[in-house]
Amino acid sequence: MEIYLDTSDISAVERLYRILPLAGVTTNPSIVAKGQGKNPLPLKSLLRALRNAMDNQARLFVQVLANNAQDMITEAQILHEYTDNLVVKIPVTAEGLVAIKQLKQMNIPTLGTAVYGAGQGLLAALSGADYIAPYVNRVDAQGGNGIQMVAELQKLLTEHAPHVKILAASFKTPRQALECMMLGCKSITLPVDIIEQFIADPAVDAAVTQFEHDWQNAFGNKSLNI
Repeated sequence: MEIYLDTSDISAVERLYRILPLAGVTTNPSIVAKGQGKNPLPLKSLLRALRNAMDNQARLFVQVLANNAQDMITEAQILHEYTDNLVVKIPVTAEGLVAIKQLKQMNIPTLGTAVYGAGQGLLAALSGADYIAPYVNRVDAQGGNGIQMVAELQKLLTEHAPHVKILAASFKTPRQALECMMLGCKSITLPVDIIEQFIADPAVDAAVTQFEHDWQNAFGNKSLNI
């Protein structure tokens, strides 16, 4: 199971990478634009900083900005040269499918992103994408069923492209993420606020406080006296 942090906030990556079993970081142009504040770093410097906030095994997902296939391929080649263990995100449009096919032949790993339907995701997988990113909450926001779409996509990939991983994306609640994992998704990317909800619970804090209180009442201090 690969868990990624969906952010370009370097301080958040540093803080959470120390705590959590993160496989790396995912970004897109909107995340990069929102996460850099008034003095944005050049993309190459940002990627270097994100890598430095983790270890050399961590994976980065970075999205192209171009809309036509040839420019997507050119941007992907440039991104691929920036750092090791980088996966290029390609929107699954008609032009994106062309780019994914050609990048596969160039041994540049890709993720098919902005996936709103199971059939769309399967086409990206068959074209050569290594990961597929279905947009769970965005499908819900359009009146669809994001979790059902992920279930359909997972079934299609299991039958026809078992080497391709779903990297489930676009969440507003921890429950959405859990349901994707229960469906068998092998990777998932979570925004900072959602992943923090998995590890922050007032009931847990209260239990830890009670443990300390009971121990101190019995032994007069807060150490185990080992």
